[in-house]
Amino acid sequence: MVVPTRELAIQVAEDIQAAGRGLATQVMTVYGGRAYEPQIEALTAGVDVVVGTPGRLLDLVRQRHLDLSDVASLVLDEADKMLDLGFLPDVERILQLTPADRQTMLFSATMPGEVVTLARRHLQQPMHVRAEQHDEPKHVPLTEQHAFRAHQLDKVEMLARVLQAEGRGLTMVFCRTKRVADQLAGALAVRGFAAAAVHGDLGQAQRERALRAFRHGKVDVLVATDVAARGLDVDDVTHVVNYECPEDEKAYLHRIGRTGRAGRTGVAVTFVDWADLQRWKLINEALGLDLAELPETYSTSEHLYTELGIPAGAGGSLPRAQRGRAGLEAEEIEDLGETGRARSPRRSPRGGGSRSRGAGGRRGDRPRGPQGDGSHADPDRAAGQRGTRNRRRTRGGKAVTGERPAAGGQQGAAAASSSPATSTPAGDQVGGPGDGTAERSRAPRRRRRGGRGRPTSAGSSQPETA
Repeated sequence: MVVPTRELAIQVAEDIQAAGRGLATQVMTVYGGRAYEPQIEALTAGVDVVVGTPGRLLDLVRQRHLDLSDVASLVLDEADKMLDLGFLPDVERILQLTPADRQTMLFSATMPGEVVTLARRHLQQPMHVRAEQHDEPKHVPLTEQHAFRAHQLDKVEMLARVLQAEGRGLTMVFCRTKRVADQLAGALAVRGFAAAAVHGDLGQAQRERALRAFRHGKVDVLVATDVAARGLDVDDVTHVVNYECPEDEKAYLHRIGRTGRAGRTGVAVTFVDWADLQRWKLINEALGLDLAELPETYSTSEHLYTELGIPAGAGGSLPRAQRGRAGLEAEEIEDLGETGRARSPRRSPRGGGSRSRGAGGRRGDRPRGPQGDGSHADPDRAAGQRGTRNRRRTRGGKAVTGERPAAGGQQGAAAASSSPATSTPAGDQVGGPGDGTAERSRAPRRRRRGGRGRPTSAGSSQPETA
């Protein structure tokens, strides 16, 4: 059995184990993010059913631990999603490795043209079976659907109030991007809700931990991308919230299909931003939802409270008396022996850590002592106190006549201001005839323009830079 996502592989394997418990069926799950060794050991011992994602299946085939030449039945679950994720070359490779007389089955809630083309190419005399009548709507009639035109900056406040609706159980909130899912889960946690995030950037152990906590009721809000919109079956999911408008009607159907399952009722809420009005118009027309006119809604709008059964006193945070969930921290992380790339080492904060500005003002220069060995000249400076620095005034590489060394700090600055070199009367030259000072003063100086070392003429008006 080939499935598009890791979470779906786990769920399908559990369902097959439950169905074949009386037959002692050996079921093996293979997918990325886990260590190879346990999967190889299970395959070597022998299994009846293998459930996996295309990438890991082909990896095991290339390593010659998995042989598909004797496969009797091949199942492609959520075939349209695998095509959307770019798995078509991998799926066709798997089909070529299996016998031609196998039984092939494709399962999908939607049947786009790509899936029909794949079926015609690789299936012999296929039969199309529908789980509903032709005149039934594509969406589940038992799911109560709402759509509101919301403002981007007010969505979190609206969601906080929706999550306080009467009769709300487990809730799934869908976002388009991984970053928004992370930010939203953190914002809800700050407001007192037991929330967890599931998306592709998380490690496999973290993704499975969040799903286990959600199934066990330790968290009641699962914020996810479309990676959790396919095939996941969790009991008691009463509400589905599209925090961001889906891409098309297929994504909308799969998202709201997480509630209202097996004859149960559910509530689906969609927030439509101003930029997504045209996209929602296409979804509404394709599914015939009769939700073309969207009321402009804010977190304080009265119709939001009345339509969703939100208590009148509900605010932007969950009352402390209702914070009874254990939270994500109560679920342990399982050691899966993940095989992902190692994270790059963290860099020290800018300007912090052991890197400091030296006397030259360059980041990373270490303060050096008189010997240049990195030791501090003053022991007090090592203890965190500011030390003193001896300075002397030079001209042409030689000390100015009559200049006395000035102490560092404020005292040094005061001494330099009162030195004879700085108190020379106007029109007098420092030094006398015969000491070479006058001749040196008439020599052209190298002046720097813009501090880049470009020499200028002696008569240039550019300021001299140290």
